[in-house]
Amino acid sequence: MPPQAIIFGAGNVGRGFLGQLFSESGYRVCFVDIDAALVAALRAQQAYTIRLVDNTHTEEVRVGPVTALLAEAPAQAPTSPVAEVLATASLGATAVGARALPSIAATVAAGIRLRAERRVAAPLNLIICENLKGAAAIFRDMVSAHLDEATRAYAAGHVGFVDTVIGRMVPALTPELRAEDPTLIVAEPYKELPVDRAGFVGPIPTIVGMTPCDDFALYTARKLYLHNAGHAVLAYLGYRRGYVLGYEALEDPHLRPVLTGALEEALQGIVRRYGAEAAWLRAHVADLLDRFANRALADPVLRLARDPLRKLAAADRLVGAARVAETTGQVPVNLALSIAAALLFDAPEDPSAQELQRRIAAEGIEAVLASVCAIAPGEPLGRAVIERYHLLREAD
Repeated sequence: MPPQAIIFGAGNVGRGFLGQLFSESGYRVCFVDIDAALVAALRAQQAYTIRLVDNTHTEEVRVGPVTALLAEAPAQAPTSPVAEVLATASLGATAVGARALPSIAATVAAGIRLRAERRVAAPLNLIICENLKGAAAIFRDMVSAHLDEATRAYAAGHVGFVDTVIGRMVPALTPELRAEDPTLIVAEPYKELPVDRAGFVGPIPTIVGMTPCDDFALYTARKLYLHNAGHAVLAYLGYRRGYVLGYEALEDPHLRPVLTGALEEALQGIVRRYGAEAAWLRAHVADLLDRFANRALADPVLRLARDPLRKLAAADRLVGAARVAETTGQVPVNLALSIAAALLFDAPEDPSAQELQRRIAAEGIEAVLASVCAIAPGEPLGRAVIERYHLLREAD
């Protein structure tokens, strides 16, 4: 029998990326998800289609064999079918969203208990694919809270929790495509999965597209402060200029220089802080700009901009990139403009944006800049952001 893999979350990352990589590497894949209709369709078809698209071609890839199980409540976990799959798996992943990690911790713990009771000597490595810094350690602690001391000792030697960063872009399916096939997913062809070598227990499995890395902090910075920051610049400035799709904002002759300037500011900071090679990062930026221009993905500006309170946090994509850029001794003016645009994001359909605007109205921009972004209004970065915030407001 082929080795067993289990993936918590059958959405954009789980089905749109990890399922393909694991299947192409020879694994039987079991998805665990809360979407009953999707689970039923995957169980019935035992496979699904990824439609890989860019500006020049489309390719359909059939992924299988796969199956799926419905996620259970924690009370069901000790004797659940999901725990039974975990007991036999050699590879796993989570792609449920950072906020949902507590909801699967008990089930993962139940699977580890079964492995310990059955004295399974083979390791289980779980790749934690969440948009959360230090996600592997955070989830390991969540799982450990459900284990007794003896099982924790077993887990320490037999279960790996592995950090990664996800670069593949997978847009939300349109209702028309979902009606065509509930298991269909559309994604870009990008196929790289850097992982933290130090998180594995036992031999590192050979997975298509997966690259174990020693200096994983650098890869995290590259993803957050170039890829995620670039999307945020496009989103918040693009929203202000009335664009609906990310690639439309990218083509704006006034916005594009701000984007490239912000990426260069972040790039120089990463070179300074992490000792990275500038040429390697510039090649990555060039690739990102090509991928951002993918019209076939039709990535909406509102999706890229959603949840500004989280994306304006001190260590997140914009402010974190600006702090890294400051290590060069310069004030990152393009990132400051992007932070100002994010502070003005007021999409009516985004509860986080509405809460942000409520707080600014009640407390003032200086107070919110300090509380949300951890930027003091009187420091150079704070002055740069506030100046540009008022300029953007006046432009309205």
